[in-house]
Amino acid sequence: MGKIHAGATLTPSFRDFLPAWLAGQPWYDGKGSPRPVGFLRFEDPAGQVGVETHVLRDGEAVYQVPLTYRPAPLAGGALVTTAEHSVLGTRWIYDAVTDPVWIAAILGLVATGGTSDPAARSGFGPAEARGRLIRAPLVPEAVTIDLDRRIVPESTPEDAIGVVTGSWHEDGSVKSGRLAVLRQTGPKT
Repeated sequence: MGKIHAGATLTPSFRDFLPAWLAGQPWYDGKGSPRPVGFLRFEDPAGQVGVETHVLRDGEAVYQVPLTYRPAPLAGGALVTTAEHSVLGTRWIYDAVTDPVWIAAILGLVATGGTSDPAARSGFGPAEARGRLIRAPLVPEAVTIDLDRRIVPESTPEDAIGVVTGSWHEDGSVKSGRLAVLRQTGPKT
């Protein structure tokens, strides 16, 4: 889903289903009232899959929920919900960590030292993710992506071969943190 359809609606909307879904996850340790504070957008080179990471706050904790939305079911994917897009029709929305398009986007972001696509939506300031390769080569088949579901301060663990950091606007100021660490799983080349 490379193209953004201005004025399109999603039913249920992210604001309707995402806070409750987040509050029901085993890794969530908040009070059960997360509120959206921003989102990051990534481009699917094939233009078929929407790739976004939603940022939500619950008290002092800030969580990220990477999602993909597809025109058809994804075998083996972790389905979050289905929704009706006013232009594109039914979308199957997945926890992106199970989606190869999201995995490729994160690997590409780190390999190139790139940034996510510009993201702006009514009610949210601009946000972006940045990738940084620490040790080359990055061999996708020998890398794990350890997602910081609860966003932590920016840091680089000793065993990291790459990191993803992010920034977003919240309550009039820029906030930032570490989103993921890439680690090598196979033998070093």
